[in-house]
Amino acid sequence: MDPDSEVEQATSQILKTTFITVVFTACSYYETETTPSVSTIQHSLPDSSSKIAATPAPPLPAKKKKTIYLTFDDGPNRGTKKMMHIVEEEQVPVTLFIVGEHVYGSKTQTATFDSLMACKYFEIANHSYTHAFENKYAKFYTLPDSAIKDFIRCADSLHLTANIVRTPGRNIWRTANISCTDIEKSKSTADSLYKDGFTEVGWDLEWQFDEHLKLKNTCDEMLAQVDSAFAKGRTKTPDNLVLLAHDQVYEDEADSAELHQFIIKLKAKDEFNFETVSRYPGLKDVRRE
Repeated sequence: MDPDSEVEQATSQILKTTFITVVFTACSYYETETTPSVSTIQHSLPDSSSKIAATPAPPLPAKKKKTIYLTFDDGPNRGTKKMMHIVEEEQVPVTLFIVGEHVYGSKTQTATFDSLMACKYFEIANHSYTHAFENKYAKFYTLPDSAIKDFIRCADSLHLTANIVRTPGRNIWRTANISCTDIEKSKSTADSLYKDGFTEVGWDLEWQFDEHLKLKNTCDEMLAQVDSAFAKGRTKTPDNLVLLAHDQVYEDEADSAELHQFIIKLKAKDEFNFETVSRYPGLKDVRRE
């Protein structure tokens, strides 16, 4: 074969190969540039703190300044259930000063006491076992040792662990902050109870009743007395009022309706807290050793 011809063929082959390579490269480049990318595109969210101020938390409602302690003495008795239903319906905390002898007076009274113990709205406190030897007040308050034993008997029989008591028929206070005796002849017994570890809580305002167990005041009259007591500073502790009532009164339908309206209207005024006596100022440690 002619050497010149072989050179020409080789050169031609090289040119063809080069041309094919260039065309293929150009096509690949074109596809790469024109085909949409399928890679995931990540978008960063705008920094909200730089544009939108954080919304402040709403302020907590201010606690009402005045506190009322609803207390009922002498139960359980025939009016206790109606009082209990009112308290449960209105969902307010209440302290009951219970007479031990009354709990065991009948099966009905025992069952009522069990219901009171099971209800979260009631705090049970000590009102002595015999209610001052069954209302023999003069004798009861001249025998300090016997009086102490009577309160201890009530605490033991009802399995009460709190040391809060209310003395029968006497408005006596013995707390860390208050020492007050309404009748001087009761002072010795009051002092002895306090020394023995009992905290004695009286009252600022009483809803009184007559010899027929009928209320002497309407609910509106009692509301006016509550307002007056706060306004004129007639409470043992400023802005704290202990109200005494007796649940035997509320067996009567009309009187129980007055009690119900009284609580409803107190709540509607929206200026009172309701607490149990154990949360009264100066009663931090209310357990007997």
